[in-house]
Amino acid sequence: MSKLSERLLTFNAGLLPDMLQLKYEAMTENPFRFFRGTCHLFFEDLAAALPMPLSPLTWICGDLHIENFGSYLGDNKLVYFDLNDFDESVLAPASFEVARMLSSIYVAFDALKFDEGKSDKMAALFLKTYTERLATGKAVSIEPRTAKGIVCDFLMNAAKSKETDVIKKRTVSKKKKIMLSLEDERHFKVEKGLRKALAAQIQEWIGTSSDGPYNYKVKGVVFRLAGTGSIGVKRYLFLLKSTNTKNKYLLLDMKQARSSSVLPYTEVQQLAWETEADRVLAVQKRMQYVSASLLSTTIFQDESYIIQELQPVKDTLKFKLLKDEYRDLYQVIDDMATLTASAQLRSGGIQGSSIIDDLVAYGKSADWQEPMLAYCKSYAAKVQKDYRQYLRDFKHGVFNPETAKLSTEQPVS
Repeated sequence: MSKLSERLLTFNAGLLPDMLQLKYEAMTENPFRFFRGTCHLFFEDLAAALPMPLSPLTWICGDLHIENFGSYLGDNKLVYFDLNDFDESVLAPASFEVARMLSSIYVAFDALKFDEGKSDKMAALFLKTYTERLATGKAVSIEPRTAKGIVCDFLMNAAKSKETDVIKKRTVSKKKKIMLSLEDERHFKVEKGLRKALAAQIQEWIGTSSDGPYNYKVKGVVFRLAGTGSIGVKRYLFLLKSTNTKNKYLLLDMKQARSSSVLPYTEVQQLAWETEADRVLAVQKRMQYVSASLLSTTIFQDESYIIQELQPVKDTLKFKLLKDEYRDLYQVIDDMATLTASAQLRSGGIQGSSIIDDLVAYGKSADWQEPMLAYCKSYAAKVQKDYRQYLRDFKHGVFNPETAKLSTEQPVS
């Protein structure tokens, strides 16, 4: 067994076994999908590399890549384009976030067969816009009135989406009753006892939490599969029905919160969060301009979970559709860089993060930029190599449950 596979098996050991096999299969799709599913490898490798120039401490989402930006409905009922995944969030050097994002550009553009050289231009553009926005010291947001180009079109289309659209996609009608569909490949049946306990948990949350919707009753629950890195964590989808408005339904996502995979590779003192879900929500609220609708936490069977509405407007841009649209591609990367810097500025000076003056100075400094680009481009090449090794090991059954069990029980030579 390769050292790479040992690292993967060790990290993923605590995930749900059946779902973990789906994660391993998903990671065979291409190098970018592999990159998305191995955030822990990225930061382990970063920590082992030559030290990067010092950077200010900031709150980071931790797993920043081109598909962790998207649209969502804010609690003010407006649609925004912003960072949208904070499971790995921690207090860390700003360079951590930038390195992950730049590496994702190199890895993704190659995997999506973009023209040679476009990744260099887009990585340089991201870094240029990011530093320029930091240097202004002013955070901005992107919503339909301020968006440009394809991002504006994306948000305008998202704003037109209706609750009934997502309900129709996720449910079926039987005997005049609406229920969650088990024909959807992302949905899995939940055992009866667990289903009842989950329904009771959410029903109590509705009745007692100030974050919850009023006058709704739980009508169904399924296990939900989503993402790449998070495949294997406990995640459930609930169908709620209004008790005072006819034919009005709501979908809720409840996702297990685990320790950040970035944490072992930063020496920064972290806050003593009450739960992992509290960490995720707190950082998300600091970094996003407006919080998402129905964002909350709960404790179920001694584990913390993040609760949020499954929205019809929540979506990510499909980069493969922008392959030949250079102007659109330019605008999207420019916006992502602006939002990354804005999130760091917005959360500046909060409980250990650097003040705005330090972030401004970092944006104006040039000595770290070329080494950063060089590292990220070389790391993308390493991802390609690791991906090829992963495919070999996968084909040889290394990630088969029985093989993996025997391998982990043997002492590593």
